[in-house]
Amino acid sequence: MDAGRKQVFQQEGCQGQVDSAESKLGKRHDLILLLFLGFAGLYAMRVNLSVAIVAMVRARPESQSLRDTEDVCPNPEVASENKHNPLKVESRGEFDWDEQTQGMVLGGFFYGYLLTNYLGGRLADRFGGRLIYGAGVTLTAFLTIISPSAARYSTNAFILVRVLEGMTEGVTYPATNVMISHWIPPQERARSISRSCGGTLIGTVITLSVSGWLTETEWGWPSVFYLSGFICLVWSWFWFRYAYDTPDDHPTISAAEKHYIRQSIGHHRGKMGQNVPWRSILTSVPFMTLVVAHVCHNWGFYCLLTELPTYLRNIQHFNMKQNGLISALPYMVMWVFNLTYSSYMDHLLETGKLSTKNIRKISMIIANHIPAAVLLLVPWVGCDRQRAVILICIALGSGGASTCGLHCGFQELAPNFAGTLTGISNTVATIPGFLAPAVTGMIINNQVSCFLLKNLSDYIHIIFVFKNSP
Repeated sequence: MDAGRKQVFQQEGCQGQVDSAESKLGKRHDLILLLFLGFAGLYAMRVNLSVAIVAMVRARPESQSLRDTEDVCPNPEVASENKHNPLKVESRGEFDWDEQTQGMVLGGFFYGYLLTNYLGGRLADRFGGRLIYGAGVTLTAFLTIISPSAARYSTNAFILVRVLEGMTEGVTYPATNVMISHWIPPQERARSISRSCGGTLIGTVITLSVSGWLTETEWGWPSVFYLSGFICLVWSWFWFRYAYDTPDDHPTISAAEKHYIRQSIGHHRGKMGQNVPWRSILTSVPFMTLVVAHVCHNWGFYCLLTELPTYLRNIQHFNMKQNGLISALPYMVMWVFNLTYSSYMDHLLETGKLSTKNIRKISMIIANHIPAAVLLLVPWVGCDRQRAVILICIALGSGGASTCGLHCGFQELAPNFAGTLTGISNTVATIPGFLAPAVTGMIINNQVSCFLLKNLSDYIHIIFVFKNSP
């Protein structure tokens, strides 16, 4: 905590309580844990299809011809078997979906996600984040459980369910920003966001690791959806039991912690339900800079999130179990870097060594431009599996710096409209979620295009980051 605030607390005779509340675990940390677990479940339900689709889809004749092109690495298993039945593992799939259909299935979630981000932000600003976040996770869980039945009924039904999942999940991230603006002091914000949103990475790691194994059990690919859905239903009980919109609403929070949060946040956070200043928002250069950074960052993240397992199978020829574990590895690296980097940035902010503005700028340079440079090398290393995986780990890992960049900016620009700003930005930044896999499927039948398009989006961002960052 900075010296100025401590002096104010001393004048009010509250220094001992503040130091205690600042250093000890409190109800705000319970909220961070619940958000962490909630995001882990949300991303488990989001990314389960990325691995499950590998087992769901029957190999097509054109997929075999791709293996003989210069863009595809030699398959060690096929070579050892004299190319006898090279598609035996993949041929078990139930669905005869070409690459374009797979792109629609993978992108369906993001079509729905695009529609409700702004709505979620407005509802959370008006009614509080607890109900909106909890309802989003619970409804997504129900839809995830019925996904296997929908897929077997028809492709269109499955796409519809994925769209609905995107709609119900789309309200959650804006609701999170609203709750954080009420609960988390500015000097704890970067690491708190990193810890809560770190659930997205852990959920991704666990899901990608376990899904490959589940698809090869007797329960098959449907178990991937059932498991993640039921776990999130269990989580929802704990959320509605222990989460509250504000410290004032919490029945068992200590007086010291409540006072610490109030004094740290100050009085800039007003009442919920205020009218949105649309003109100020739409003419705000710092906010538009956040949106551009958000879009560019999400292109690479979503492209790799949806296409990496298929790249590892079709191009590098990892089997299903290896595929899941290796797909999860970059997200584990990202999580570890995320926690370490955010704590260090908060330390630099608290000690006055770097300003908030400079931390946000540096973080987005790391999060966008290091991945852009590193991913350019992936096609260059070709069929060297180890180097390709290492480069992808570096690219995704460095992207974790974004939590100290754009993801902190919404609360800092307008705390009373954190949910609305997040909703607007996340709506636009969701477009890469369905556009990236669709464009990839149309350009070529493997995932090399992701690496090239990621660089294009990141270098667009460099135009904005130095001059216009908030």
